Amino acid sequence: MPQRLRQLENWLERSCQLSDYRIAPASADASFRRYFRVTLADGSSRVVMDAPPDKEDCRPFIEVAERMRQAGLHVPTVIARDLEQGFLLLEDLGSTDYLSVLTSDTVESLYADATAALLRLQSNGLVVGLPPYDRALLLREMQLFPDWLLVRHLALEIDADERAMLDGVFEILIDNALAQPLVCVHRDYHSRNLMFLDVDNPGVIDFQDAVAGPVTYDLVSLLRDCYVRWPGKRVDAWVGEYYRAAHATGLLEGMDEAGFLEWFDLMGVQRHLKAAGIFARLNHRDGKPGYLGDIPRTLGYIVEVGKRRAEVTSLAEFIADRVLPDL
Repeated sequence: MPQRLRQLENWLERSCQLSDYRIAPASADASFRRYFRVTLADGSSRVVMDAPPDKEDCRPFIEVAERMRQAGLHVPTVIARDLEQGFLLLEDLGSTDYLSVLTSDTVESLYADATAALLRLQSNGLVVGLPPYDRALLLREMQLFPDWLLVRHLALEIDADERAMLDGVFEILIDNALAQPLVCVHRDYHSRNLMFLDVDNPGVIDFQDAVAGPVTYDLVSLLRDCYVRWPGKRVDAWVGEYYRAAHATGLLEGMDEAGFLEWFDLMGVQRHLKAAGIFARLNHRDGKPGYLGDIPRTLGYIVEVGKRRAEVTSLAEFIADRVLPDL
């Protein structure tokens, strides 16, 4: 048995007073965190997070979980913690994520629940004290696209004109993000981090990297998901429904629906550049090739946005001509 797992089991038995249990991998994410499901003799279960303290910090998870719970979101209760060792014992929200149950028949009700939860997240003052989604972070994220996907993964040579085009689009996307109202941003509000529950749906996980950022970011994550795609007209209709609900709360005062859709479109380009770069980095740096198949879908969103937003047409054409054919 690996030493880290022995350490985890010792903590469960000695500090959490658990015995007569079974432990099995529950999931892993795109970080160094791992999750195990602990099933007790009575059939009940818990989830334990293993976050090696030299690579991950459990404290943001605990702090953001409390903020979100106070806002009425269904997040896992922290049952026990050991920050020195990097272990958290959590409420088990089950193993059925949105991705596994989303169909053309279920998506309306599932997304209705998810957008209602998102509005609670954005409308309860949770933004205070969170790290800022500032210019430096937005740029650093987008730089993952040329660094890891173009150069490292595809071995493309980027000439001076292409570099200038990328730099110019990056500035447009940053300005778009910074022009938007600040809210609490989950940063990965998508079908793999929303758990389908019979009561108080959805369960929300993987929120420890929350920041104070643009209002459209999480909506893009949900509706232009890197793991599942819906027809563009349907997505536009959902954006309109969200806009009207958010506007009624006062969150979007002074912004019309067309302007909001433009925010949404350009915010999506920033997110999808970042995501494509991360997927390539996961393969080359972390030995996790499983996300490579999601890159064409992710970049496909940018190509589509380029057809109706002149600000990113040059980027969309570059991706269509120079990037997608080699993936």
